Amino acid sequence: MSVYVDPSAANLNNGFVVSVRIVAKEGEADAVAGILEGLVGPSMAEPGMKFFIPYRSAINPAEFFVYELYENEAGWDAHNASSHFLNAVDELVAKAASRERVPFVPFVQ
Repeated sequence: MSVYVDPSAANLNNGFVVSVRIVAKEGEADAVAGILEGLVGPSMAEPGMKFFIPYRSAINPAEFFVYELYENEAGWDAHNASSHFLNAVDELVAKAASRERVPFVPFVQ
């Protein structure tokens, strides 16, 4: 039995999470925001994707956090091989001062 009695919380705790932190280069924050916004629709349409939610820092508009939740690790692999991701990633990386992607799995059920 799950410790999460709310079904929404239980759903958020079921899958393969990737945390992405991006800091845009000076003058590139709005371009990074546009790239991330453009990834939402096609990423959410992927069969192995549960959530692709970008956030922008309220205190540093050049800093972004992306919450990605996949059904499993294969979903992340498929996302990384998708045409929309491959078409965007080089431009995104070129506009970023830093980018860190960290995968996580739930340990509390």
